[in-house]
Amino acid sequence: MFHNKPKYNPDFYDWNRIKVRYCDGSSFTGDVEAVDPKTNLHFRGARIFRAVIDDLLAKGMKNAKNAMLAGCSAGGLTSILQCDNFRSLLPPTTKVKCLSDAGFFINAKTVIGTSHIEGFYADVVKTHGSAKVLSPACVAKLGPGLCFFPQNMVEYIKTPIFLINAAYDSWQVKNILAPGVADRKGTWRECKLDITKCSTAQLNILQGYRLEFLKALDGFGTPSRGMFINSCYSHCQTGIQETWLRNDSPLLGNTTIAKAVGDWYYERNAFKKIDCPYPCDKTCHNRVFD
Repeated sequence: MFHNKPKYNPDFYDWNRIKVRYCDGSSFTGDVEAVDPKTNLHFRGARIFRAVIDDLLAKGMKNAKNAMLAGCSAGGLTSILQCDNFRSLLPPTTKVKCLSDAGFFINAKTVIGTSHIEGFYADVVKTHGSAKVLSPACVAKLGPGLCFFPQNMVEYIKTPIFLINAAYDSWQVKNILAPGVADRKGTWRECKLDITKCSTAQLNILQGYRLEFLKALDGFGTPSRGMFINSCYSHCQTGIQETWLRNDSPLLGNTTIAKAVGDWYYERNAFKKIDCPYPCDKTCHNRVFD
């Protein structure tokens, strides 16, 4: 979606496209005044985000007719957590929407039934003082750690948002479902590197994870929202030409990701589609890791 030619990026090729480097470790939610003198670490991602937006507004974004906050992975989580904040910083006349690619991390148990990602996220939120950035209503109801999960935050987001995610997200499989601490003998190693190497039992567990992922999307169904949930083994599909828009790109409803996002943003057509289970989708570009 960064391409500057209409053939490869028909709806956004002539936009100002700004890539913000990820540098804070908390999806731009940190806001801690104190600095550890031993490490000189500053946990101030939220301040970085605000400084970046202020700089862009001063350089002309204050005159934007259209704007979209988009990101992949931790950046996709940023697009969810900072969506309404981004909307509030732009003029009311600007059409503002958000796009999350591979950022819908779910609060799921590991293959041995332990809770791993929930504690990890709780530590991130505590370390970075992220509670200030999260929805006050969500924090009051569930506490800050759980409000770092998109499934708990989406009901509080008012700005239109589009979700692109693989139901078998490769990062989530490797780090939420089967992290090393839950797979000390390495029985999931080959499966995590290449989904075609998964055993029947492992595929059954992956099918269960997909169903849990789809259940976590229950609160995502308002009319202004869109979704492209395919059944690929991948992570991030908007920043690479082969998955964004190419002759052999992934399809849902015979539609590429680029067209689905463009139709949704410009309100030409609503797009909310969920793929059939793996391995039915032959258009997938499944990741194979070294």
